[in-house]
Amino acid sequence: MQGRGVDAPLNDMGQMQAEAFYARYKGEQFDKIYTSTLLRTHQTVASFLRAGLPTEQLSGLDEIGWGIYEGKEQTPEVMDGFSDLITRWRNGELDICVEGGETPNQLAMRQREALNHILSKKNEEKILICMHGRAMRVFLSVLLDRNIALMDDFPHTNTALYRVHYDGHAFAIEDAYNIQHLDGLYTE
Repeated sequence: MQGRGVDAPLNDMGQMQAEAFYARYKGEQFDKIYTSTLLRTHQTVASFLRAGLPTEQLSGLDEIGWGIYEGKEQTPEVMDGFSDLITRWRNGELDICVEGGETPNQLAMRQREALNHILSKKNEEKILICMHGRAMRVFLSVLLDRNIALMDDFPHTNTALYRVHYDGHAFAIEDAYNIQHLDGLYTE
């Protein structure tokens, strides 16, 4: 389990996914890239940074803290506990967490701070945000002002793209869960 407390590098598949993402989106004219403070997001956007795009790290974009599950293998026992927690979150219990971990409401609070910071930058109209799976699901809920308990309605895989538009008042998803750049990376 990799949460906020595990700062592991990308594995080989993660590197290939990052390269495929860059190949597909390198022509976009991003004004800036925002990442979490964790190494794997920096490695995911490394090709964009080598091309000279400005970047900023925000701890508000870090993955949720998985507490005692951090760094543990996904054994049946751990996965049963994880599944129970996700079910409880889905049922609206957003102030519970794994021992030593973080609740979805705590995550949303730090994400709102990061979002306010991002929105304060008036000259940044097109940005790329690189973050983590659970954090992204909560962030999309925050952006769309949706019940965080419905976070798992947003599918996720590494380097999946959600294109979101902000009109100055509200956010809307223009392209959801785009993974076309990953075609051909997986074998059956």
